[in-house]
Amino acid sequence: MSKKNDKRQKQLARQKIVKFLKGKPNSSYSEKQIAKKIGFTQPIKKKLASKIIRDLVHDKVVLEKPGETYQFNPQIISKYQGEITFTQSGTAFILTGDDRKDIFIAQRNTKNALEGDIVSYEITKKSKSGKSEGKVVEVIERKSTQFVGTIEVSSKFAFVIPSNKKIHVDFFIDLKKIGDAKNGQKVLIEMTDWPLSADSPYGKVIKVLGNAGETSTEIHAILEEFGLPYEFPQEVLDASNDISTEITEEELKKRRDFRSVPTFTIDPDDAKDFDDALSFQRLENGNIEVGVHIADVSHYVTPDSIIDKEAVERSTSVYLVDRVVPMLPEILSNQVCSLRPDEEKYCFSAVFELDHKAKVHNQWFGRTVIKSIRRFTYEEAQERIETKEGDYQEEINTLDSLAKVLRKNRLNKGALDVFSTEVKFKVSEDGKPDGIMIKTSKDAHKLIEEFMLLANRSVATLLGKRKEGEVQYPNIYRVHDEPSEQKIADLRLFLDEAGYKLQPVKGKPISYALNQVLKEAEEKDEVEFIAPMVIRSMAKAEYSSDNIGHYGLAFDYYSHFTSPIRRYPDLETHRILQNYLDKAKPKRTEEELEKACKHYSNREKLATEAERASIKFMQVLYMSDKIGQTFKGKITGIAKYGIFVEDSYSKSEGLIRIRSIKQDHFFYEDDTNQFVGKNTGEVLRMGTPVEIKLIKTDLVNKNIDFELLNFGEDL
Repeated sequence: MSKKNDKRQKQLARQKIVKFLKGKPNSSYSEKQIAKKIGFTQPIKKKLASKIIRDLVHDKVVLEKPGETYQFNPQIISKYQGEITFTQSGTAFILTGDDRKDIFIAQRNTKNALEGDIVSYEITKKSKSGKSEGKVVEVIERKSTQFVGTIEVSSKFAFVIPSNKKIHVDFFIDLKKIGDAKNGQKVLIEMTDWPLSADSPYGKVIKVLGNAGETSTEIHAILEEFGLPYEFPQEVLDASNDISTEITEEELKKRRDFRSVPTFTIDPDDAKDFDDALSFQRLENGNIEVGVHIADVSHYVTPDSIIDKEAVERSTSVYLVDRVVPMLPEILSNQVCSLRPDEEKYCFSAVFELDHKAKVHNQWFGRTVIKSIRRFTYEEAQERIETKEGDYQEEINTLDSLAKVLRKNRLNKGALDVFSTEVKFKVSEDGKPDGIMIKTSKDAHKLIEEFMLLANRSVATLLGKRKEGEVQYPNIYRVHDEPSEQKIADLRLFLDEAGYKLQPVKGKPISYALNQVLKEAEEKDEVEFIAPMVIRSMAKAEYSSDNIGHYGLAFDYYSHFTSPIRRYPDLETHRILQNYLDKAKPKRTEEELEKACKHYSNREKLATEAERASIKFMQVLYMSDKIGQTFKGKITGIAKYGIFVEDSYSKSEGLIRIRSIKQDHFFYEDDTNQFVGKNTGEVLRMGTPVEIKLIKTDLVNKNIDFELLNFGEDL
């Protein structure tokens, strides 16, 4: 092993050993068994594993048991381990993952931990309120050893300033390890070491991304920062190109034929992959048969194939402002599986017979073949709903009527009715934004949403609601827990300060009261800052094999079934459903699925963060040539150092530093989270309308600075 790779190899080996033993907390293993389990079969690697195991014993991370076997220290597992997350100031919290409050870690006690690492820790102080303070003992597992940042090169050394503001230290880079990087460029680095005696970790440049601030550089930096792949391995592309797209008579015999039934898609105008379609036909009894037809990706992507393994790793497509990073190669996502008009396609379908009150009388699930006769954009479908004119307007309006009933029924059962907007950019060929659109959900969007929800809920109920004695089919559920009492208490305090009352309805979940607040906020034109606070008070939806229901949708059973082109859990649900329909034994245990669910949830989180980062960059870029212009907006955030404002023009959020406000000397009230003018008594709080001037944009750090010109309800 060369000296250059020695430290890196040791670090990776240590992580593998810790991860393996931590996953088997009640078992002990010999050195030979551990080496074999982590794939260290060569003599030199066995020797390395032996040395690291002894180091772990010395550090009390691993215990030596009788018979020269080794076990992860149970004290660390049960009491003193957690994920660390940092604030931008450098202080941190240990996420306990249970009902206990997160543990505060002062900056001086974070040791050499970085954002997202798994650490062991000690409690150093407890208060009567239940708040705890601690210190990091050791980093158990690094979340990542690769980071994106901007390099600053001097005559003797270089530093890389991380793009992620939660990475609170700069990385020291020896000039021999900067490669071709030049001062001010964005780079990807590998952390090579962080001695406890050093203030900064050491690293080396492994890729130069380009000049900071340029569109292509910043988007590539986002992809690298969140570990998102640029392209597919050649062997995956080759395997995709070899897939047969022929519709065969043999396969048709296994499927229900919908090719003669009117079927169409409704998607965004810039969509390229169409993974869902609706069919419509009136039955002799007056009811409506609605088919929810989903691309049968499972027909083409088989378990453990090279395409499947790549899809598992990606888990989701990522939609950045100027590109899509697909889960499947383009030949599959945009061609073979996409339900394009006038092409016969294999589908996996959920077919429902509904009366005019949207009551489901019969349902059927299985593999089908369809032929879409029309591709509608949301705007075209909306036009038919509003004008009652155009081709297939009768079918679309009937579906719209049914969707409205389905939606009303959901809300009556306590589903949250959250208002949302979407920022979309028109991007020129050179990667710059030359237009912006603020999209809101209209009836056409809600039509598709309700039938997708119906299919997702029905599939989950079929698989999950089993009678005693029936075969249980472990499944992937999309779950959403109830909000905690503490978060609702915090939200109630915020709403009180904003002039709203959260009034629970007797015998009903708190979602009823939240919907009333959201409705009132919409009437006051304040929903854009109230809705995000309501969402923040909720638990995060995630994937799990343990079904606890979906609070936000008010469903007892809910799975993702309708987007297998862009979400791997949907593809897996298709396989589980087919297994159930075949009355075959379950292929995977609940434990196996739960492990997979954690991976899917983590990848989804990364994709969401990357999408937000790309939107933020594009907003800053879009505003960069508008320095000096004035805008209207509202206060969306309060911090001790200033106020955050979202301008109504581009939905960009920027900062007004409190020391820059000239109208009065404002001081911060901690208990009310607002600023009060010393001389005038005027208040700056969440939702306050403002008039602002754009004074600065920072493309590298994705920041916008505003100047406050005026504020008050009269604006």
